[in-house]
Amino acid sequence: MKSKKPGWRLLAIAAVLVLYSSCDRQTLYHHYEPTSRDGWERSDTLLFTVTKAQKRAVVQREVELRVTKAYPFKNLHLVVEQTTLPQHQFRRDTINCMLTTSDGRIIGDGISLYQYRFPLSDISLNEGDSLCIHVSHDMKREILHGISDIGIRLTAY
Repeated sequence: MKSKKPGWRLLAIAAVLVLYSSCDRQTLYHHYEPTSRDGWERSDTLLFTVTKAQKRAVVQREVELRVTKAYPFKNLHLVVEQTTLPQHQFRRDTINCMLTTSDGRIIGDGISLYQYRFPLSDISLNEGDSLCIHVSHDMKREILHGISDIGIRLTAY
């Protein structure tokens, strides 16, 4: 007599669905740059260099943060400047990253180091395009403590 194992069939179907859905998006670039242990100064611009695109794509851009409890504010204002080469197209985004709720509860994921992800507008890249992305803070305080790392994630879809 043949035993029926519906659990295996469901698992196989789920695996196929995951494989197909993961094909819709492709991470083109994902990198973090650390800030200084002495604090992130306004003049300390972080540089991210993205090598040439292999094919034409619409790209979702995101800024990621790792923040400790030492950060004294509820939000963080970032300036993200991007140059697309070889066209020398320049784009500047200023974003307000909310890190806590109005009553001070932390929004990010984590225990002692909190992770955040903030979307920027999508861009189109042509085959052979590369990017230079500069990130700096635009807070009133010159030096910020508690910002551990800043990351950039680019995902094609």
